[in-house]
Amino acid sequence: MQFDKSDTALVVIDPQNDVLSEKGVSWGLVGASVRENNTVENLARLFAAAKNQGYGVFISPHYLYPHDQAWRFGGTVEHMMLEAKEFFRPDPLGREGLAGSGADWLDRYKPFIEDGKTVVVSPHKMWAPQTNDLAFQLRKRHVGKIILAGMLANLCVESHLRELLEQGFEVAVVKDATAAPRHPTIGDGYKAALINYGFLANAVLTTDDAVKAMQ
Repeated sequence: MQFDKSDTALVVIDPQNDVLSEKGVSWGLVGASVRENNTVENLARLFAAAKNQGYGVFISPHYLYPHDQAWRFGGTVEHMMLEAKEFFRPDPLGREGLAGSGADWLDRYKPFIEDGKTVVVSPHKMWAPQTNDLAFQLRKRHVGKIILAGMLANLCVESHLRELLEQGFEVAVVKDATAAPRHPTIGDGYKAALINYGFLANAVLTTDDAVKAMQ
């Protein structure tokens, strides 16, 4: 893939406290993978490179509201999210209770996200962007190529990858700017994701590769 700011954007999924902060509700499952990949720092490097070179930046966040607690069925991790109130916001129309919560951005990313230029799309409710306006916002800006990063590797990132490919986008995944849960019986989500990235993505890059390609 060749990147150009005229048709390429950085898409970051869930750069939020609950999956990237040691105080987040999911740290026990994802912390080891985050540390091994240097995920927090690598995401910061991608943000900085994109902003410095004039690339568009899009955030696909995950928010769960009080009315989502009424869901009557779901998968294993979906139940975990609801029970732990991961990415929880008390009000879908207000910001009260958001600052510093698990649903808030990691502090070091706020200068990149809250600069008045980054596009924060509506929240995805499970894993993929079928439930938000990410694809619409990208198309309205003539973005056809995506540098994809964020959390979690085998869930939201892989689901975004699959849907964006189906929608006709060209997608490169940055494999060390993500991380995944490790579960004692289910397994290592990061290893599963890497295999599928290799089969599916138009390119699988390191952060070094992606930063260099944006220059």
